[in-house]
Amino acid sequence: MAKKNYVLEKRKFVIGGIALLIVIIYGIRLFTLQILSDTYKTASDNNAFLYNVQYPARGAIYDRSGKLMVFNQSAYDITFIPREIVGLDTLEFCRTLNITQEYFERRMQDVQDRRLNPGYSRYTNQVFMTQLSAEETGEFQEKLYKFQGFDIQRRTIRQYNYATAAHVLGDIGEVSKTEMETDPYYARGDYIGKLGVEKSYETYLRGEKGVEVLLRDARGRIQGSYNDGADDKLPVAGKNLTLSLDVELQMFAEQLMQGKMGAIVAIEPETGEILCMLSAPDYDPAMMVGRKRGNNQLALQDEPTRPLFNRAIMAAYPPGSTFKTAQALTFLQENIVDTQTAFPCYGAFIYGGLRVGCHAHPSPISVIPALSTSCNAYFCWGLVRMLASEKYNNAPAALNKWRDYMVSMGLGYNLGIDLPGEKRGLIPNGDYYTKRFGTERWGGLRIISTAIGQGEILATPVQICNLAATIANRGHFITPHVVKSIEGAEMDSLYRTPRYTDVSPENYEYIVQGMRGAVVGSAYGSTCRRANIPGLEICGKTGTAQNVGKDHSIFMGFAPMSNPKIAVSVYVENGGFGATWAVPMGALLIEKYLTGKIAPERQYLVDEITKANLIPYAFKQ
Repeated sequence: MAKKNYVLEKRKFVIGGIALLIVIIYGIRLFTLQILSDTYKTASDNNAFLYNVQYPARGAIYDRSGKLMVFNQSAYDITFIPREIVGLDTLEFCRTLNITQEYFERRMQDVQDRRLNPGYSRYTNQVFMTQLSAEETGEFQEKLYKFQGFDIQRRTIRQYNYATAAHVLGDIGEVSKTEMETDPYYARGDYIGKLGVEKSYETYLRGEKGVEVLLRDARGRIQGSYNDGADDKLPVAGKNLTLSLDVELQMFAEQLMQGKMGAIVAIEPETGEILCMLSAPDYDPAMMVGRKRGNNQLALQDEPTRPLFNRAIMAAYPPGSTFKTAQALTFLQENIVDTQTAFPCYGAFIYGGLRVGCHAHPSPISVIPALSTSCNAYFCWGLVRMLASEKYNNAPAALNKWRDYMVSMGLGYNLGIDLPGEKRGLIPNGDYYTKRFGTERWGGLRIISTAIGQGEILATPVQICNLAATIANRGHFITPHVVKSIEGAEMDSLYRTPRYTDVSPENYEYIVQGMRGAVVGSAYGSTCRRANIPGLEICGKTGTAQNVGKDHSIFMGFAPMSNPKIAVSVYVENGGFGATWAVPMGALLIEKYLTGKIAPERQYLVDEITKANLIPYAFKQ
């Protein structure tokens, strides 16, 4: 009997197993392709159907009184389906669109580059050129029959009724690769909000795309609507926005800031609605529309005055003496001082050889007149006393408590305004200085400039205005916002909910008295006399922030004293004393809003401010 060959027997099983594994793998792959994957179905559908995207009208934007600020106008894109381009005369094509052969070739390469255009397919519509006007498209439309595979897609672009509020409104531009990867709603050639409310309210403004399904024959020719249009989807227009801005006040503020660098913010204290917000220098929002948008943006970026930079929410400035209001509130609430506590000031704060300058006024002085006269010495004494108080154990712990009050007043962190790019400013805590000095054994004298809004203290103009609104409300604020309402939708509760500070309302009354005294004057003097407009009951506080060049001019205030309707902050870079430019500008804005006009006897002031050019010589060059 022949001996059994076990090696051969095992080899048969191995070969059979490999064959079976190959069959299983192919079976799984066929199942995946035919059942689970829609790749081939999509390719087949693309051969049989043409899906024409129908773009929705973007939502319009109105001011608080219903004036139309932003609307849509027709624009046109040139699109093409790569596989359908046959016998293209590129020379005539380029001549018709007034482009070069080099541009045509580069554009075609970019469209086919899946790194730049992740959704590229030879079977689907691709964008060749965007935002052509009706005039630019007219000749191309007449010759369209010569350019097989190309088509014209109607879109809308933004149009502006007023050359104002560019930083608030923002702009739209072509979607980037990152934006397409983040949100599948977008495809190459789509537009998306890039700045301002156009960006922060993009999902409301953009609407919903529609689609028209067309049937093609075997040669790719359109045969008409598929299924009598039953599978078509109509686009849904975007929602309209009503801003809290008063467009007349906004334009007046921009008029006053001509030839200046800085920012103005006005808030309605009761609601947190921003009545005007500007950053100067600014620009016409229409510059960021159409095919010239890129060139205009580059030109603005090259400007040394940085007109694209939204100083109102992004620039962190020393708040100067406006910060003294927050100091007074903290010292009163912590019982470091009371309304009768008086500190000496003989033109300076002098302690242990340290001298901080001040100006002439009677001495000693208590908190209310100290605010009216903007006495530096009073607030330096107050900070030294607080940081030396035994109730906090040491200076770092005392400063942490102090910082908690500042944060509760809306300083040191983003307020949460409904615009992109807001900065937080800086309110240092105890650890900040302990690390800086390398020891916990430090006191008020080493950080004395903090008491008067200098040193490390930084705040944005919107935070300074919010501080004024909080004082006007006697201890609470609603997060500032530029959108008043959204058509058919609810606003975020953040913009409806009061945020209370850690200071009692009765202590705010003392601050209000001090700010009113700064305007009407007192036996101790005043700093805001130029804001004293009869009948308006303006309360104000000046600031002069030290700077490498000329000092910055600052004002914050509100009116009327009882039942306030408007709070304002004005920050003029290199404007010198607060009383010189910022005070009259703030007063005029309050008058304009409360009365709807400027009295004839103050029209000279409007002209004087408008004509003044305070931009430093180096920037003008």
